[in-house]
Amino acid sequence: MHIGVLRGSEGLAAAATKTKTKTKAKAKSKTKIKKTLVIVESPAKAKTIEKYLGRKYMVRASMGHLRDLPKSQFGIDVDHDFAPKYINIRGKGDLIKALKKDAKNADKIYLASDPDREGEAIAWHLSFILGLNPEDDCRIVFNEITKPAIRRL
Repeated sequence: MHIGVLRGSEGLAAAATKTKTKTKAKAKSKTKIKKTLVIVESPAKAKTIEKYLGRKYMVRASMGHLRDLPKSQFGIDVDHDFAPKYINIRGKGDLIKALKKDAKNADKIYLASDPDREGEAIAWHLSFILGLNPEDDCRIVFNEITKPAIRRL
């Protein structure tokens, strides 16, 4: 007889117990509590900030710009009041899908890009991609990445 292998009715009882435990675990995992999504520019910042904020927050990185003006054509529509025509940057499609999925499952979304012009542009494009109202309180700025500064969120 092998060690660890149950025979006869002992095996059936143990298998039934394991099945019940797995079913309960699956039921608990389906009732996820919605978290607050925080989107930053870099993965290193995302990792540090997520460590400081804890379980109630989900921190993701945008990896920089997600949209840009097209290179192969004129990116301004002259006939319609010089409206810019933005396109998604090639190779960022999977990241955009993941961010949209996380945003859909989030209770609240904060855009925490850098406090410079580039960061503002990234946040503006993210709000457009995720369907956020830029007038809402969805933009936050971290001037420093320290535990006390991050905890003020």
